[in-house]
Amino acid sequence: MLSRALILSSALLLSACAVTGAKPEMVAVPEAMVPDPAIANGAAAGVYTLDKSHASLVFAADHLGFSDYVGQFTRFDATMTIDPAAPEKAVLTATVDPTSLTIPSPPEGFLAELLGPKWFNTGAFPEMRFQSSVIEQTSADEATVTGDLTFLGKTLPVTFKAKFNGAYAGFPPYDPNARAGFHAEGSLSRSAFGMTFGLPPEGSTMGVGDEVKFRIDAEFTGPPAQVPPA
Repeated sequence: MLSRALILSSALLLSACAVTGAKPEMVAVPEAMVPDPAIANGAAAGVYTLDKSHASLVFAADHLGFSDYVGQFTRFDATMTIDPAAPEKAVLTATVDPTSLTIPSPPEGFLAELLGPKWFNTGAFPEMRFQSSVIEQTSADEATVTGDLTFLGKTLPVTFKAKFNGAYAGFPPYDPNARAGFHAEGSLSRSAFGMTFGLPPEGSTMGVGDEVKFRIDAEFTGPPAQVPPA
């Protein structure tokens, strides 16, 4: 995307100045490279796929009542079929590779333990899957999404809130396809799926909480933009 290209260009410019001792000059961004806000008025109907360069899946669980322990998955995918004229008919399918789990500064062997039988058991269950069933629009840019989550061999309903951040039908030639962005937040009970290790005794917080909160930020790319004839 443009932002990465601009950042890289700036970094190269600063590096060159550091070597030569030259003072950096302001580089004007060509006007054509900046999307006109007027195009952010929606996107075409069709099938959209996850732009993995602009997506994150983060989760958190209470640790001893002292803090939220945070992790994330770095390999996941999603497909969405949408029609802006009927958003409630949208369909979302997503998969997560649990072996892509990353956690901050794990003690030696701890990540392998989390991936083992007591927690994510990735050897027996190498994929999580979500399939939406009902999407209820609650405001102009918000919706409640309900679907079936398959995790640790069990399939149970999960509901989360999603916010539509915006979309456009494309920005040729720099971004020739439609693009849409979303933010989602929700929670689930890990024990409902059979992950019971480390749960605190009833009435206590001395353990790892049952509620797992998750947050998703994602951009999707869709059908090619319709370029008007010259």
